[in-house]
Amino acid sequence: MAKLLKGIIPPMVTPLLGRDKLDCEGLERLIEHILNGGVHGLFILGTTGEAPSLSYKIRNELLEKTCKQVAGRVPVVVGIADTIFEETVKLADKAEKCGAHSVVLTQPYYFPAGQEELKEYYFDVLNEINLPLYLYNIPSNTKIKLEPETVAAIATHPLVHGLKDSSGDMTYFHYVKKAMKGRENFSMLVGYEQLICEALMMGADGGVHGGANFYPELYVKLYEASLIKDYEKMKVLHEEIIDVCLSLYGVGRYGSSLIKGIKCVLSLLGICSDATAEPFHAFKTPEKEKIRQHLINLGLLKV
Repeated sequence: MAKLLKGIIPPMVTPLLGRDKLDCEGLERLIEHILNGGVHGLFILGTTGEAPSLSYKIRNELLEKTCKQVAGRVPVVVGIADTIFEETVKLADKAEKCGAHSVVLTQPYYFPAGQEELKEYYFDVLNEINLPLYLYNIPSNTKIKLEPETVAAIATHPLVHGLKDSSGDMTYFHYVKKAMKGRENFSMLVGYEQLICEALMMGADGGVHGGANFYPELYVKLYEASLIKDYEKMKVLHEEIIDVCLSLYGVGRYGSSLIKGIKCVLSLLGICSDATAEPFHAFKTPEKEKIRQHLINLGLLKV
């Protein structure tokens, strides 16, 4: 059985050079930058990776190149969400062939499925794949919540190893923990950076945070502090994470600001291009200058 995911597992952005072209050199630099920060895994083709907006050609190329470069140094986790069942299974098979550790699956977006339908869907996928699977609750994007009872029911399948929760709802986190009480081989990972300090204190196993693309050390330090129950250090690091979130993700007017902000930071740090997948576009000069100043204020960029 594959080892359960724990620690900081950054949801890597997908470096692009154009509408359907991977920034291969930027990808190499980004992977090394993240791994040098001491992270415990790498999650590709998730929300921060803009997976639903990428062609299957780009998804497969990213998967191949990432697994080859990481070369087993940390677990590579692959998002396989799609509205098409066969494409989900196909990508899971590709992940297995490339040496990925596990896969992550949201419920299909667009059609609103009921909880019983979701159970059937997940079991259908699980019966077609071989890699461990992590459930992914992100109702802001799928418009459906994986109810705690649904999580517990799906988790009876031996391939289900955990849940990535990006709801931003700590009440939901507590209810899932209660629903899974007594099951030790189940990993709870939290997506919202603003909640990771509290979540770790309350028994979360790790975090999947966009900021770890450019500042992995910060999140790793917080996780390591949690292991030794250094709550004072955790509070200090939590404040630093909040500063990162407020300054770098608050530029721009739309929900896309988080992905644009992270890619803008990486571009300003000289790591990879800030190009985004349609329907979004990179920040213009005024936003980029705001991000630049925030990076200087945070001590992440020299004047």
